[in-house]
This record gives sequence, C-alpha cells and structure tokens, in this order.
Amino acid sequence: MEGIGGEGPSALSQRGHDAWRMYQYYLDKTTPHSAYRWMGSLVIMAIHCLRVYYVQGFYIVSYGLGIYLLNLLIGFLSPLVDPELEVSDEPLLPTKGSDEFKPFIRRLPEFKFWYSMTKAFCIAFLMTFSSVFDVPVFWPILLCYWIVLFVLTMRRQIAHMIRYKYIPFNIGKQKYGKKASARNGGSRGD
Repeated sequence: MEGIGGEGPSALSQRGHDAWRMYQYYLDKTTPHSAYRWMGSLVIMAIHCLRVYYVQGFYIVSYGLGIYLLNLLIGFLSPLVDPELEVSDEPLLPTKGSDEFKPFIRRLPEFKFWYSMTKAFCIAFLMTFSSVFDVPVFWPILLCYWIVLFVLTMRRQIAHMIRYKYIPFNIGKQKYGKKASARNGGSRGD
C-alpha cells in the first residue's frame, strides 16, 4: 500500500536516509573549524544555563548532564592504551627519558568529545520543556556532591598523568631551553 502522495514506506525511509546524509555532510564540514564549533557549543551551554536559571528548576537534568560531561572529560584526558589497565603489544606511553617518543592518543578524540557534549546540552535543553523531568530537589546538595566528585576524579586523573608522564594537550611545538642543549652536547654550530 502506498501512503499519501504515492509515497510508500521505502520512499519515506529514503527521505530519512537523505536527510541523515545531509546532516552528516554538514557535520563533517565543521571538523576543521574547532574554534567555531566550540563557540557554538558555548552559546548552546549558555542558553541551557539561562533556561534552568529562569525556570528555577530541572536541577536533576543539570546534575545528570554534569555527570555525563565528567565521564566525557575523563575519556578525553585518558590515553587510548592505559598502561595501568591493559597489557598490550601496542606502543605504551614512554616512562623513561630514554624511551622512544610516542604521541598521545586520546581514548575519546576532540571531535567526538565536542559532538557528544553539544548533543547532551541540546537534549538537556529539550528536557527542560517537559515537567516530567522537573523533580523537586535541594540543588545546593547536588552541586556540592558534583564538586566533590569532580575534585576526586580529577585528582585521580592528574595522579595518573604524573605517574605515567603524559600531557593530554598539545600546546604547539616543543621548545628546548639551554639545559636541554647542554645535555645533548652543546650547541649545534649556530
């Protein structure tokens, strides 16, 4: 049987597939423009925060969002191969100065981190329009609990970074001072 206008189920699924391909096309075009992506996400975050502030509710939604964002942050700051958890034939993080340099590869890449975070804020914003999710809670307790959870989790993550000597951020080209050149045999003849 055909639907209204001569469109059957296959035509409807084809339109859905075409819409998904168009969405994916524009999403892929945003990949190299990280600054603009993050600015757009900041606008979405601000809209969500303003909505929660003006409605004076939906604190459970914001708390769940905060826990999810903390989980994403841990994945973003963690190496792909964790030397503490996995014994693998793949290259591990260098632990000594004489070890070969191996680049830091994240468990959750920046684009997926951004996309998941932005999607989560959009979903949380949409949830603020349904009174089902407006559970009455004393929000300062949720905030204090989230801050304690954040501090404990980040302390553990920073201790892991120090123990295995990795920095999850690239801050441009490495610069070597006089101490590094003196250890390596003096000047290069400049």
